[in-house]
Amino acid sequence: MKIALFSDVHGNRFALEAVLKDIKAAQPDQIANLGDQVWGAADPAGAWALQQGLDAVQVRGNTDEMVSSHYDQLGERAHAYGSWLRSVLPYDATDTLAALPTTAELAGGELVIAHGGLTDPWEALLMVGERGGLVLADEEVLLERAKAFPKAKIFVVGHTHTEIVKSAGGLSFVNGGPVSRQYDQNPQARWTLLEKRGSAWSVSFKRVEYDVGAAIKWAQENSPYSDEESKLLEVG
Repeated sequence: MKIALFSDVHGNRFALEAVLKDIKAAQPDQIANLGDQVWGAADPAGAWALQQGLDAVQVRGNTDEMVSSHYDQLGERAHAYGSWLRSVLPYDATDTLAALPTTAELAGGELVIAHGGLTDPWEALLMVGERGGLVLADEEVLLERAKAFPKAKIFVVGHTHTEIVKSAGGLSFVNGGPVSRQYDQNPQARWTLLEKRGSAWSVSFKRVEYDVGAAIKWAQENSPYSDEESKLLEVG
């Protein structure tokens, strides 16, 4: 069994197209989308259409909530950004995002996916501490967080934009890299491949080049937030 997972598209159609091409070549049995689908400015409507055109299991990201259910609780600037996104997305996109679950179980419950934490997409499953001072959670913390899923063998999340694998008590905890807004000075788009052979799961982090210049050009020509987006895309 092969399962392809991607996260944190952040409205970047160009990066997502490259990722989906790479995923198609891998011929997975199932695809999962770990959230933060559209909060970005490199053709968010195009990125939305690609994601909704997939037969993929989806969970809700924290910025998906910013576009939908938390829309009226944002600060002034984020509220304006959300308003722009609503103006370019299909009318039913916000309702669709708001209705997504926080977690999903695949492979008969052996695989659990979420965006951030297992109860809250704003949290980080593999991390503890406050923003800016997060560190890897120790084994006891991870096992306590996993208790709600007794059949699970592997947990996969996104949110932190950092590729991590950690084992604890015979379980595996994976943080996949982002499709967009990489934060590590390397703008390659990322996705994660899980493969099950017998009773064992393996994890492969995938990276793929995409046309960063085309994404920046789209933002500059179509978004009032092009300066911010261009910087994020340029530096990865």
